[in-house]
Amino acid sequence: MTAPGAADRSPRVWITRAEPGASRTAARLRDMGFTPLIQPLLAVEALTPLVPDLDRFAALAFTSRNGVAAFAALTPRRDRPVFAVGDATAQAAREAGFVAVRSASGDLTALARQIAAELSDAALLAPQAETPAGDLAAALAAAGAHAVSLYPLAVYRTIPTAAAPPEAFDAVLIHSPRAAQALAVLVAGTPSALRLAGAVIACISPAAAAPLTAVGLTSATAGTPDETTLLATLKAALGKRDTPV
Repeated sequence: MTAPGAADRSPRVWITRAEPGASRTAARLRDMGFTPLIQPLLAVEALTPLVPDLDRFAALAFTSRNGVAAFAALTPRRDRPVFAVGDATAQAAREAGFVAVRSASGDLTALARQIAAELSDAALLAPQAETPAGDLAAALAAAGAHAVSLYPLAVYRTIPTAAAPPEAFDAVLIHSPRAAQALAVLVAGTPSALRLAGAVIACISPAAAAPLTAVGLTSATAGTPDETTLLATLKAALGKRDTPV
């Protein structure tokens, strides 16, 4: 049974990801008829490492849009081929001016398999987070890319914010393991835990869901690690509820 007054109110969705991604997600949620609540648990901070001579590298590997933006700000060169973990990251690389971009349309494992299939006896530069969510070197080894020499380059970091949960929300979107870790820390306090008790939590991947499972929170997990699937998962999970929070 629907609570009085709930029928004329769209579901309120707390967006925990960092900007500028949070605003992009908010626009998609509005198009779906939801009310986005932007309260990032993470902030992106660009780093300024010395960029090595790119002529040494056969290609670049990007595992996030943030990595693309941070690296593009460090060098005007766009002539190295790019391997991107997913379609959104690939689109960001094209928008930044890279002209030879391949998308693995998946996760780190898919990216590693694509690199292993296309590169051999080559050096690969991976502009990434200071603390990456996954181990690309291990993924490459598992994919059999033993002749690919990986050179990670930390170009940004994500840091927790002091954000508190919105006063009222029906659902939470988790785009990364780091955001999930920040949320897990936040719900250690009773008020936050109580507010989350009746909310739908939608996670982009099993890795993003794991920190929440560890603190007793149940989530709906996207079947593939992309935002389109995540939002479809959110919509389906909200559709199963009878009463908004």
